[in-house]
Amino acid sequence: MTTSSSSAVQNNNLKEKLIKVVVLIFLLLVLVAALFFTHYGNNKYTRQTLKLNGSLSTGDGLFKMNCVGCHGITARGLVGPDLHAVTDRLSDSQIITQVTKGLTPPMPSFEIEPQNMADLLTYLHTLN
Repeated sequence: MTTSSSSAVQNNNLKEKLIKVVVLIFLLLVLVAALFFTHYGNNKYTRQTLKLNGSLSTGDGLFKMNCVGCHGITARGLVGPDLHAVTDRLSDSQIITQVTKGLTPPMPSFEIEPQNMADLLTYLHTLN
């Protein structure tokens, strides 16, 4: 009897390992797909924005109109995080995606023209 019990335990262990591997592969595929679509989903808009030269004064005005409620007048954070050195932590493409999609709650998504986004990026680059 111990042989069949031992065999059953081994089969259960093998099944558990196989399920874990399948789940891990599935999660990795979901992660890769999410990264792909996050990065490339707004690609035309991002490419267009990155080609533009931003205006610091316009970006400062946009920040004051739209962002200070969460990030504070000095961008040191309130509800939202401190944005100083954000351009060291995130690429411009990642910042564009964050602003336009609001990926981290409670940040809302913003519909912003490419030129205004370029202006805002220029402003954010000064927050170091």
